[in-house]
Amino acid sequence: MTAADLETVYEALAKQLDAIAQDKRDLFLAKLVLLLSHDLDDASQVLSRIRESAANIDV
Repeated sequence: MTAADLETVYEALAKQLDAIAQDKRDLFLAKLVLLLSHDLDDASQVLSRIRESAANIDV
C-alpha cells in the first residue's frame, strides 16, 4: 500500500467516524477490526497490531 493509499484510507475512516454517532463509534471500530482481521487471516499478526496500536496511548 502506498502512502497515497494510506492517506485515502485515513480520510475515509475519519469521514465515516464523523458520520457515526459518538456513542456508536466504538462498536464501528470493533466491527471494522474484526472484519479486517478476518481478511488478514493471521491471528498472531492481528494481536501484534493490537499491541502496536495501543502503544503510546494513555489508558
